[in-house]
Amino acid sequence: MPGTFKLKPVPLPTLFPKTMRKATVFLLFLGLMFIGLPAPQSWAQSGRIPVPARDGMTVSSHYLGSQAGDMILQKGGNAVDAAVATAFALAVTLPSAGNIGGGGFLVYHGADGTVTSFNFREKAPLAATATMFLDPDGKIRDNSNHEGPLSVGVPGTVAGLYLAHQRLGKLPWADLLEPAIDLAENGFPSTWAMQGFLRMISRSNDPLYAATRQAFLKNGRIPYAPGETWKQPDLAESLKRIRDHGHDGFYKGETARLLADFMRKHGGMITEEDLAAYQADEQQPIHGTYRGYDIYAMSPPSSGGVAMVEMLNILEGFDLKEMGHNSAMYLHVLTEAMRRAYADRAEHLGDPRFNPDMPIDLLTSKAYAADLRATIDLFKASESDSAAFSSAYMTYESEETTHFSVVDAQGNAVSLTYTLEYGYGSRIVADGTGFLLNNEMGDFNPIPGYTDTRGYIGTLPNLVAPQKRMLSSMTPAIVAKDGKPILVVGSPGGRTIINTVMQVILNVIDHGMNVAEAIEAPRIHHQWLPNVTSFEALGISPDTKRLYEMMGHRVRFRGTQGRAMGIFLNHTANLIYGAADSRSYDGRAVGH
Repeated sequence: MPGTFKLKPVPLPTLFPKTMRKATVFLLFLGLMFIGLPAPQSWAQSGRIPVPARDGMTVSSHYLGSQAGDMILQKGGNAVDAAVATAFALAVTLPSAGNIGGGGFLVYHGADGTVTSFNFREKAPLAATATMFLDPDGKIRDNSNHEGPLSVGVPGTVAGLYLAHQRLGKLPWADLLEPAIDLAENGFPSTWAMQGFLRMISRSNDPLYAATRQAFLKNGRIPYAPGETWKQPDLAESLKRIRDHGHDGFYKGETARLLADFMRKHGGMITEEDLAAYQADEQQPIHGTYRGYDIYAMSPPSSGGVAMVEMLNILEGFDLKEMGHNSAMYLHVLTEAMRRAYADRAEHLGDPRFNPDMPIDLLTSKAYAADLRATIDLFKASESDSAAFSSAYMTYESEETTHFSVVDAQGNAVSLTYTLEYGYGSRIVADGTGFLLNNEMGDFNPIPGYTDTRGYIGTLPNLVAPQKRMLSSMTPAIVAKDGKPILVVGSPGGRTIINTVMQVILNVIDHGMNVAEAIEAPRIHHQWLPNVTSFEALGISPDTKRLYEMMGHRVRFRGTQGRAMGIFLNHTANLIYGAADSRSYDGRAVGH
């Protein structure tokens, strides 16, 4: 384990043999590292034990991304600098979700009390229409909202990272691109996590994915085995243009031309005009309170902040600690809060520029939560009525997103979630660019006016329109106390994201868990429709499940839910604790 300490000899009971004394000293050494004496650089994490550090922490779904962030922190960069470097590094090392061809959200809480956020969600192209995916019979044509060039929204990641750096960054922009460029140009070991995608793309002969095969396969044909060095020269050149020209290195010039040419050739909609017109937005996050803590999370077009604050307001009226973590009663009230918030999400939320009358203040108010709380029967499940809305269609929202959290030596915090939508997005790489494009257009409602009990829901606020941003569930969040951030957290997981992040927060505040325990704990999800609760397999006891079902709930088991990445700041001890969800194959917390 990296790091060295000078420990004074410790007198041990004479009943210990000499060899056992040496072993005990070694175990004491390891224990001290974990309980609060961090090594100069902390790399390891063991299950429910968080990684300690004093001067900075980056937690992401790929160890090389976390290392890139920590490298920038050690060079004197702040949390925003490290977040930018991590995001670009993940675009190289975690192509399933890390990206420059997608979009997302960043929430910032400074040590000085400054709180803001950046919206770089993708937009619909100028030529987009509400019925662009439908055939003459009103049905979705060839899954075109999720597959092929029509599924690609105008990317926002580069614009968002650049804007955040311009407003809050410290180090030169070019320095933040160097770790990613080095990884793309010189390569890094391919991992087991990519094998499924590599095998799939190697079996395709579709000309639409020719550049994808060239970027991801050896000689454009053979998958890289785990451990083999994978180099991405086209991506390195795209990153260099961003390094040299900032925002315009992506949205104008060679990259924009290559992308627009590809779209014209293959029947897509994105043009150089679309790219030149794209701008990220700085906006105020959603703010709520929970048991004396401040909660900051993303505002629309993310539904995460609104829905989570609404649920926390409802739950604040229950003694969750007394109920017991993941008891049947506890899961019941969580479910009822989830049911109500997700129903409101479906009815009201979308891009605020196209929906100026969204009742955000009402949905996040304590009074409204009290009214909703009064409708909860403590011993009986409510019904989810699919007839509640007259025009709705909620599309499938992929769980393949990624989140990372960063804290610097001054206590500034960044919570950033971004995505390509599906794992590896549209699977499309435009010739000569080296990066994957999103399929985020599938997050719009493709069929106006349809709802049923299987979960096909949504509303008019989220219909396709030119330059409109699609609704999202991404929930980068920061919990603060007395004007200082104490918990930075987020997760991938599609519509499960909001519930995953909320449960991590409840685990810390109500149940006193450390950040690693809070992240590792089993999770549940309910989203109004379909009217069923998903339990992580083996996460909830059979007895609890039986009592929960006796209240009228339906249960299904699923695999893992989310891959949360979190940081807890202990201001009293001046320590930072990071935790990468063990549900993430290559995730790691890296601090110093």
